[in-house]
Amino acid sequence: MDIKSLEKTAEILKALGHPARLCIVKGLLENGGCNVSYMQNCIGLPQSTVSQHISKLKAAGIIEGVRCGLEITYKVVDEDVIKVMNALFPSEKK
Repeated sequence: MDIKSLEKTAEILKALGHPARLCIVKGLLENGGCNVSYMQNCIGLPQSTVSQHISKLKAAGIIEGVRCGLEITYKVVDEDVIKVMNALFPSEKK
């Protein structure tokens, strides 16, 4: 393996290493995507905190958002992350 590949994997694991971000990714996969307000209600964190976690997930290339009017719907776009989540939560296939 080359160092760039390992660095990318390490960044993904760091991003998933926080319980709130893991919960966000899990929820996005279970729902096929959702907006910040929905995530906020599901995990019980303030909107600003959820937005900070979303920023980290976007920076890691794990999620992307699609704007529709004033609302942005986020979804998981990294296939490796989907595989990791399926391995972590095998009884809850995405």
